[in-house]
Amino acid sequence: MEHPGCVILAAGAASRFGENKLTVPLHGRSLIRRALEAVPAEHFASVVVVTQYPAIMRLAKEFHFAALHNPHPERGLSSSLQMGLTALRDCEGVLFLVADQPLLRRESVAELVRLWQSRPWGIAALGHRGVRGNPCLFPQHLFPELMALAGDQGGSAVIRRHPSELTLLEVPEQELLDVDTAAALEILSRETP
Repeated sequence: MEHPGCVILAAGAASRFGENKLTVPLHGRSLIRRALEAVPAEHFASVVVVTQYPAIMRLAKEFHFAALHNPHPERGLSSSLQMGLTALRDCEGVLFLVADQPLLRRESVAELVRLWQSRPWGIAALGHRGVRGNPCLFPQHLFPELMALAGDQGGSAVIRRHPSELTLLEVPEQELLDVDTAAALEILSRETP
C-alpha cells in the first residue's frame, strides 16, 4: 500500500497574531509541537517541515522529520507548499498540514491517510458537516496544479477546480479550529482542558 508524503506548513509570519504564534503554548505545549505530535509518521513515506524559523527547524529534527528553510515566506503560502512538494515529488500523494490547528488528533490524520489509500486517485480532507477543513491529501496527478499556485494561494484553489474528486472524513469541529489571533488562542485555552 502506497504511503504518501507529509508537508507541515510552518513558515508564515502570523501577522494577525503579532508574534510567531507557533511557539506560543496552549496548556503547556507550543502550537508547533502539537502539530508535529499530530503526525503519525509511520503512515508516511517522509515528513517535511517547511519553516523560516531556526527553532522550528531544530524541533523538526527532534521528531526525525526533514526541515526545509523557506528564505522567502513573504511570497506566500504557495512558496512553502511548493518547497515541500518538490522534496516529496516521488510520492503518490502528499498531505499538507497547517501548524496552527492545536486540537488536531493524530488518530484523525491516520484515518485520513487510510481513506485516501482506499481511493488514491482523489483528494481527501478532514471536514465537519460537509465543510472542508485541513489537512488535505492530494494525489500525484494534481501536483502540477499545486506547483502552479502563486502568492498566498493554497490547495483550496486546486480543490475548487476538482470538486468531484474530494472526499471528506468527518471529525469534530474543534479539530479543525485554527488559531489566527491571540484572542482566538485565549478562547481556546479557556474552552479546552
